[in-house]
Amino acid sequence: MRSWSGGFSRWDVHTREVLHFDVLVVGAGPAGSATAIHLARAGASVLLADRARFPRDKPCGGGVTGRALRQVPCDIMPVVERVVHHFELRLRHRRSFRRTSAEPLIVMTQRRRLDAYLAEQAADAGATFRDGTRVEHVEIGPDGVSATVGGESVTADILVGADGANGIVAKAAGLDEGILRGVALEGNIPWSLLDEERYASTAVIEIGAPSGGYGWLFPKGDHANLGVGGWAEEGPNLREHLARLARAYDVDPDAIIELRGHRLPMRRVGASTPASSRVVLVGDAAGLVDPLSGDGMYEAFVSARLAAGAIVAGDPTCYPTALARDLDSHARASWAAKRALDRHPAVCFWAARSPGVFGVVGGLLRGDIGHPDEAKGLARPPLRLIARVARRA
Repeated sequence: MRSWSGGFSRWDVHTREVLHFDVLVVGAGPAGSATAIHLARAGASVLLADRARFPRDKPCGGGVTGRALRQVPCDIMPVVERVVHHFELRLRHRRSFRRTSAEPLIVMTQRRRLDAYLAEQAADAGATFRDGTRVEHVEIGPDGVSATVGGESVTADILVGADGANGIVAKAAGLDEGILRGVALEGNIPWSLLDEERYASTAVIEIGAPSGGYGWLFPKGDHANLGVGGWAEEGPNLREHLARLARAYDVDPDAIIELRGHRLPMRRVGASTPASSRVVLVGDAAGLVDPLSGDGMYEAFVSARLAAGAIVAGDPTCYPTALARDLDSHARASWAAKRALDRHPAVCFWAARSPGVFGVVGGLLRGDIGHPDEAKGLARPPLRLIARVARRA
């Protein structure tokens, strides 16, 4: 294996007995495919591998916020099914309020469609995409990495771990420390069982249960996605939480189809290092799920851009600093808000419905506001209250 110098090889990777790529990306979710797109556009030879056969579905609410859209390296509107302008917050299945934004807050897609589309864009950019292909026997050395990919021997200068919360790359590289775990359970409900006109462009968030999380209803093309999430210890209770949520919409829990669970990896700020000289972690593999919202799309696309930039520059070890610069401030605010929401959901509900606060929430979702500290006017007192509650918690 040749030593990494920051330059990209131009040889035909298919002419070698042992296939060599500049970068091996393991996992073709949003973070992996976006990383491959950036790298391929920069002239790198990239192998993007995923063990699943595409198109395949993944447990995920499927919402892409406006701020996340600004980070996507291609137009994803061909796979968008709904555009959300309305936000509804509910407290323990009883009290609720609704707000509207003139500009889109979130676009809704399905991971089955989004991931296949992004992988296709990576291939169009020049990456080699192999689905239905397992990556095994990963070895990381001072001069590069080697692995068995779909039964073939592959070497690469850099390995990108984009294989999610349960992936092999972080473990192989010893980079899996400092990550807390949540869990979620979700399923789908046909519109015939819901008021489609009411919810077609509305994202509903239910706070107060489960412990350490929330419930949601997100609109999709021919159905709504219903789910609940919380701390890992809530796992045994999620079915009952989901059933209670379904009944709040007058839906028989047995009518929920395509039920599935998944883990939510949340990185503690400053507690983990998502890179070494030969390995870079992006998205869920790096624990980059927002602790408050449980969303990882924005973090996936930001980490993809920063990881690719560090690799192209020839120094993957600068990636953690760039990641901290772009994500840590918002992550600290999310952890603080999560502490307040876990302990005092009613206070947070009251604060969220206060005058001016939705303007801040909408600005954060759209990407017009980078941090809650940018709030002005009537929104500042209730947001300061949440900050005080968080400190006491």
